[in-house]
Amino acid sequence: MPTARLAVAFANSGFRVEALCPPGHPVGQTHAASRKHTYQGLTPLRSLARAIAAGKPDLVVPGDDLATRHLHELYRRRELYSGGTTDLGSLIERSLGSPEAFPIVHARTAFMKLAREEGIRVPATEVVKTAEDVKNWIGRIGFPTVLKADGTSGGEGVRMVRTAAEAQNALRKLQAPPLAARALKRALVNQDRTLIWPSLLRHRLTVTAQAFVAGHEATSTIACWKGTVLSSLHFEVLRKGYAAGHATVVRLIENSEISTAVEKVVRRMRLSGLYGFDFMVETSSGNAYLIEVNPRSTQVGHLTLGPGRDLPAALYRAISENPIRVAPTITEHDTIALFPHEWARDPQSEFLRTGYHDVPWDAPELVHACVRRARKESVWYARGDANRELAAATPLKASAESSAAARIAAR
Repeated sequence: MPTARLAVAFANSGFRVEALCPPGHPVGQTHAASRKHTYQGLTPLRSLARAIAAGKPDLVVPGDDLATRHLHELYRRRELYSGGTTDLGSLIERSLGSPEAFPIVHARTAFMKLAREEGIRVPATEVVKTAEDVKNWIGRIGFPTVLKADGTSGGEGVRMVRTAAEAQNALRKLQAPPLAARALKRALVNQDRTLIWPSLLRHRLTVTAQAFVAGHEATSTIACWKGTVLSSLHFEVLRKGYAAGHATVVRLIENSEISTAVEKVVRRMRLSGLYGFDFMVETSSGNAYLIEVNPRSTQVGHLTLGPGRDLPAALYRAISENPIRVAPTITEHDTIALFPHEWARDPQSEFLRTGYHDVPWDAPELVHACVRRARKESVWYARGDANRELAAATPLKASAESSAAARIAAR
């Protein structure tokens, strides 16, 4: 859903958009993409190289961490896939920034080290490989502590632990290769075969331990060009789907420490394109700790909130050197409930009424596709009242008093 919304925002800013995606991707329910290329999970680099050769883009924008990994790997093996017709190396550097940064954005410990060298406030972080490593870490840092698996996103590879037993159990699970059942589900339901090879080859993930910061989460999504931040969105996280999951409600903020930290990282790594950064703002001091980098846009990247807060428009100007076509500000509300996440979390949420509910009413097919997808996936992920409600949902009739969920389904 966020990738489809981002495609619409890029089209509105002046880009001609083409999409590489699995069959049935929600971007097909918008008018943003002038052409769609089929992503092949078993031969991802080949399908990516073919799409680039066919579309001849000025910029390639990854929609998730896996797409970023594909672009980095394609850069490394560019001579095999260029076919003598496309300068893949230059395109990927122009789109993502310096290739020296490619391995760092996927390695939490290396990224934290770089941020610390820039004088940015970060929690203690180190790789833990064995049970003894975890024991030693806890002896120095104490509880609670956070364990994270490299190469994961959306909170799937994050565990907060409060006892030695929890820590050892979390280490085993985070290091373990993807379960065959999960890989099969992703292949059949989502048409995403990317977990099949890691599951078959029993690939074990790198796990890092990170000191816990008591506070509230904040997130920053930025557009940058050759090491300079062009546009940024900073938010405080008010609600999440679950403890380690993605945000469902955010509040727009200004925070000078966050802005400065992001600018330092972008300049040091010479980044280009869209990136996201996660922070913890400590309750006792108000200090902002950088805890994560996301090498792609986050789910708020499509939001157009005025000059300096329109990421696609900023990149359009950098690429084309034409004046920025800033889209109208979508809301004057600071609080934004993200669709469909907050609605799925709680159809009766107060934020759907008191904040701005970011439903793409101008793309009704996308709204319906998202509702149908949520119902379908709830059969697999039968957890939480919202998902169970979606799984059992029947056609709804709208009325003036209908709930937010009813209005969405009926619309």
